[in-house]
Amino acid sequence: MTDTTSDAIGRFGLRTGLRLMASACVIAAASSAFAQQEKPNIVLINMDNFGYGELGVYGGGIVRGGATPRIDELATEGMRLLNFNVEAQCTPSRAALLTGRYAVRTGNGTVPLQTVNYGLTQWEYTMAEMLSDVGYATAHFGKWNLGQAEGRYPTNQGFDEWYGIPNSTDESNWPTNEMFLKWAKIARETGKTPMIKETHVLSGIKGSPTEEVKVFDSSVRPEIDREVTDLAKDYMTRQAEAGKPFFLYLPYTQTHAPVTPSAEFKGKSGNGHWGDILMQIDAYTGELLDKVDELGIADNTVFIFSSDNGGEMTPTFQGWNGPWSGSYFTAKEGSLRVPFIVRWPGKVPAGKVSNEIVHQFDLYATLANIAGGEVPTDRVIDSMDMTDFFLGEKEESGRDGFVIYVGDDIFGVKWQNYKMMFKELEGGLGNGILNEFPFVRFFNLYDDPKEEYPMNLDPSLLDNLWVRWGPGPILVEHQESLAKEPVIQPGTPDPYVPPAN
Repeated sequence: MTDTTSDAIGRFGLRTGLRLMASACVIAAASSAFAQQEKPNIVLINMDNFGYGELGVYGGGIVRGGATPRIDELATEGMRLLNFNVEAQCTPSRAALLTGRYAVRTGNGTVPLQTVNYGLTQWEYTMAEMLSDVGYATAHFGKWNLGQAEGRYPTNQGFDEWYGIPNSTDESNWPTNEMFLKWAKIARETGKTPMIKETHVLSGIKGSPTEEVKVFDSSVRPEIDREVTDLAKDYMTRQAEAGKPFFLYLPYTQTHAPVTPSAEFKGKSGNGHWGDILMQIDAYTGELLDKVDELGIADNTVFIFSSDNGGEMTPTFQGWNGPWSGSYFTAKEGSLRVPFIVRWPGKVPAGKVSNEIVHQFDLYATLANIAGGEVPTDRVIDSMDMTDFFLGEKEESGRDGFVIYVGDDIFGVKWQNYKMMFKELEGGLGNGILNEFPFVRFFNLYDDPKEEYPMNLDPSLLDNLWVRWGPGPILVEHQESLAKEPVIQPGTPDPYVPPAN
């Protein structure tokens, strides 16, 4: 453990420990303590721009220069999905995961470009709030990306404690950028453009203001996931000792650019930075699994490994999406499909592999069911309960498809193994829109996994136009829901009150 990690844990754990000591006394005296302990713990690892093809069990690992034996083994102990889908950008993905709703509904359809006051309004009922309301301790360690000011931090959205960065890892490069330093100085002196400033690693406890720990620069960037892992192990230990079920949300910062391994793993693979990073990710996940075993809570812990987006698009840091084309920031399968592994010993069938469609916002209703939480009925919820599917009681997920957004725009609809596309981008760096409505294109992902040969541009055009009757109703139903409940506009301040129907 590094000195900086020890300092962070000492500073962070002391404040949390005092609160949890009091909490533990209450729990020990409560008649419902035993029932609370029977609720499963939830560990949710959410990697950053980690592509479908990176892990060995998904065709990567040693093919990418770094073996991933611990995560590959995790897949044999639980269920592995081949068709787990996410939103196309970081902020929308995290909003959808935590609210069970299309991100556009919450005002977070795109990464924050048009407003500094981005993030979730406090009207949203997050997964953390839902679990907290049924007795869970909740913690967030890692990248937030759903708000950068008091009122929009994790501890304002249901988490008891958090440590990490408010936005994205590319901001770690700013403190060494000469022009940034110039304008940051001007911003400090004049009060203008106040958001041109150094990003900090932050720490917070529910009920108290979030505090700055240190500048998030290029020296901190490689080590932040080490810190997060150590905090996570400490947190699980504390909660296990307190006998309280916990929700541990771990949105790691890798593999978002800049992809730089920690000093511990730099050069370890002998195959470059990507091999090093894969070994690092696998090792950190292994440490968490070992801690769960050491604490004797493995059988009562739902352990999930996934990613917020498909592979990184930035040159020299580009990720790999296996058989799929496109990067994140596109509507292609390489953007939408990411790894997903869930283990719950004795509950989730070991070694199960499925190509059924599941969307990331489905975790909201699923974990609510598993934990005894309440799904709101006063707003549109897009999440579907996958409990029976995850537990092997049903072979089908029940989800036929979903609407595909890139930013605030509908690019198409995915239905079964088909896609109906109104707009397309070749790559995340914006290689141009290839088609716009009414020039819709259809793809059969079984015949054409890389989306290179539109069905309606081949000689059998008239034979294939029936496909529109699959995705069409999904789109119509979604558009009707948008009319029923208007979306929250980006930058909407708190308190937000939804308009009357």
